[in-house]
Amino acid sequence: MVNVAILGFGTVGSGVAEVLTGHEGSIARKVEQSVALKYILNRHDQPDSPFAPYFVKDFGVIEADPQVDIVVEAMGGVTAALDMTRRALQAGKHVVTSNKELVAAHGYELTQLAREQGVCYLFEGSVGGGIPIIRPLSQCLAANEILEIYGILNGTTNYILTRMIRAGLSFAQALEEAQAQGYAERDPSADIEGHDACRKICILSAIAFGRHIYPHQVPTQGIDKVCLEDVDYAAAAGKCIKLLGRAIRQEDGRICAYVAPHLVDQSHPLAGVED
Repeated sequence: MVNVAILGFGTVGSGVAEVLTGHEGSIARKVEQSVALKYILNRHDQPDSPFAPYFVKDFGVIEADPQVDIVVEAMGGVTAALDMTRRALQAGKHVVTSNKELVAAHGYELTQLAREQGVCYLFEGSVGGGIPIIRPLSQCLAANEILEIYGILNGTTNYILTRMIRAGLSFAQALEEAQAQGYAERDPSADIEGHDACRKICILSAIAFGRHIYPHQVPTQGIDKVCLEDVDYAAAAGKCIKLLGRAIRQEDGRICAYVAPHLVDQSHPLAGVED
């Protein structure tokens, strides 16, 4: 029996709870042992929730319970998530997260702490969502020498640029549409200013090159200054604008990483990645 505790009950946390409780049989068959939800750290009063029996308000309950094997950190943010992740690892519990902000800033420290405690700190979902990239980089390609990583790392900005290119919308109009469709947050700054892509290229660089890069070290420019004149200029040159994250290992071993809008040739595979 593997017991799981979830920290946070927002979109991610509630989704994890639903999967664990709704697919117990199929999960057990795949991993060859039972996986059960034991706690959900939720500091809001939700007595009518079907998950109310699992709710606790004190992380200390989870931390002190030796039967909790895995902690799923679904809180978001850094300060509280970092404190609880450290405490969970020090208590000998595996931790899984998709919190890219936390991983980009403190992933190296937390990975080292996990190794010292003989547990795992896993963050596959922090880059690419459900697309596996962390594990292939760290395991399947472990024997390969990777020289460069680049790609479209943020879906919100790619949607906005696509609508500017295909529908002729202004940046403000495309952003408003993305928010109405639920693709962009009410406060879209992390996406449109490039911070989300920056965090992801930091994480990928650490895995690919074995060198931890911190977000404040990465020059970052978003798409908030891109206008329709820029889109038209790119089209006239046979190109399109894409926000790319890029990391390059130089000959002296140093890593050059940055995030910025790029002019991408229409024949390039990335040019066809839309919405």
